[in-house]
Amino acid sequence: MTQMKAQPNRTRIGASELEIAPLALGGNVFGWTADRDDSFAVLDAFVAGGGDFIDTADSYSHWAPGNTGGDSERIIGEWIAARGSRDRVVIATKVAHPPDFMGLGGANIRAAADASLQRLGTDRIDLYYAHHDFPEVPIEEIAEAFSSLVDAGKVRAIGISNLAADRIVGWCEYARANGLHVPVALQPHYSLVEREFETNGLRDIAEAQQLAVFPYYALARGFLAGKYRTPADATAAGASPRAEGAAQYLDARGEAVLAALDLIANARQVEVATVALAWLRLQPTVAAPIASARNMAQLPAILASMTLDLTESEVAALTDASA
Repeated sequence: MTQMKAQPNRTRIGASELEIAPLALGGNVFGWTADRDDSFAVLDAFVAGGGDFIDTADSYSHWAPGNTGGDSERIIGEWIAARGSRDRVVIATKVAHPPDFMGLGGANIRAAADASLQRLGTDRIDLYYAHHDFPEVPIEEIAEAFSSLVDAGKVRAIGISNLAADRIVGWCEYARANGLHVPVALQPHYSLVEREFETNGLRDIAEAQQLAVFPYYALARGFLAGKYRTPADATAAGASPRAEGAAQYLDARGEAVLAALDLIANARQVEVATVALAWLRLQPTVAAPIASARNMAQLPAILASMTLDLTESEVAALTDASA
């Protein structure tokens, strides 16, 4: 069968100078469902397995009891210091979410970046996202604040997540018209069971604005790993705190997607999660999916997605099952 495309060794983040392996390790679990030791083990194995792109946010994981926000960044910073690995990884983090630096005012963006740099123990953030929108803040103010961080050498490239389509276009156009640094990445909600990105205009914008796309919830909170096949699975002892979110996909469409994934996974002798991530990686504008692992057992399936190239018929079968 004809292969969709050869697996590249590296992929470029938009028009930036940043190049990565085509997988982002989600840091939302660090300090939440993964303690310090498990987080270190996952990070070690991720890099050893060929990964080099780590995605986090200043708010991770303020929702967990006893956490304050910045917990994931602190663990990543401690790991970098312990391993001397700063130059081996590309780090993305975000601003605008609670608790400490809420909003996208210019002063808040700059203060939040300094706080993230301190927690990460580094002198630069490789990719810095606006995490959520605050429509009352003029897009011009946001664009100028992010661009000033690049000028200051604190940020290498700019990304956008969870902003409305018109705000994304407005930011890019204002930045180009005024000689500012233009965003190079977009982080939307997108997976085999969440395909609104294809039809809500965001994919067209990503293509037109040359934004590299990094989908979050790429495994639909674990549903696309095949972990939750009945409502009882989501409430069983030891289930992830995210299981309730995964259970929403337990309908006829979800069952059809799992059946299609099972067929391909069995034929290829790989895990279901590997196939789901490989499908996403092959979609137009996608540079790399974001997937997290809270322990070592979950990591091999994620890493294997970087080198699994699905055939055209396999991609079509998954696309049809999830339509």
